[in-house]
Amino acid sequence: MKLGYSTWGMPTIPVDAAISHLAFLGFDGIELTIIQRFTTELSTLDTAERKRIAGLLKQHNLALPAIAAHSNLMDVDPESHKRNMWRLKGGVDLAIDLAQGDELPAVNTTTGGKPNEWETKKDFLVERVSELVEYAASRGVTIAMEPHIGAIIDTPDKVLELLEIVNSPYLKVNFDISHFEIVGLPTEDTVSALADVSVHTHVKDQRGIAPDFEFLIPGEGPFDYVNYLKLMQKQGYNGFITAEVSFMVQARKDYDPLAAATMTYETLSKAFVEAGIERD
Repeated sequence: MKLGYSTWGMPTIPVDAAISHLAFLGFDGIELTIIQRFTTELSTLDTAERKRIAGLLKQHNLALPAIAAHSNLMDVDPESHKRNMWRLKGGVDLAIDLAQGDELPAVNTTTGGKPNEWETKKDFLVERVSELVEYAASRGVTIAMEPHIGAIIDTPDKVLELLEIVNSPYLKVNFDISHFEIVGLPTEDTVSALADVSVHTHVKDQRGIAPDFEFLIPGEGPFDYVNYLKLMQKQGYNGFITAEVSFMVQARKDYDPLAAATMTYETLSKAFVEAGIERD
């Protein structure tokens, strides 16, 4: 396994500074965020900028395991849906342009929607996911679906059912365990259910049980990263463990994105050592 960091926690930081800082800390790779309000929003990434970012990653010896293109797949407004699919399919094209070596980054997204819509709108979601996955498959890129609290897909069972219905090797899971921890699901159970079908991960820290919970910077809360890493290794997962700092944390008046990355690296690199897991 390797250690990554998502620029989700760095919306205002220029990509040069983000890459430089994460490489200096010792991260093995990054997840690039391309949604609105970010310095790397997709519409700003012309051909020259893509070549420049690819060069920066190579210069700093950072892998790119994933692209965060989170967009609402349940939007019923035609124009909004068109924009959302533009970003998701554009993320697939970007994965080709920024690939470091033979490994293509996965394109991560959540679903949108609400948990109680699963039975009534499942077919609607499947149709849209299938369209996206078909496009991604044509380019050899994997879509990583993230179960998320409050979304139509919010449990391991639902995302496993989606994978079964779509039935494509180009649809996997972006396993963000925090969304299960805050509803009280045991770590062992969610890792056992999803590690085998995950192409990428997110970790945060978290405290409390929904609706009374808070997301935290890794190291601020009680999450047992050592146990989590051992469980992931036992299940045979060998990809990136990528830290993500939530918008909840970013709303703090004193939020410092570079300091958050530093704290995260110190916490997670120590956990790898204590778990006896080499990053390779």
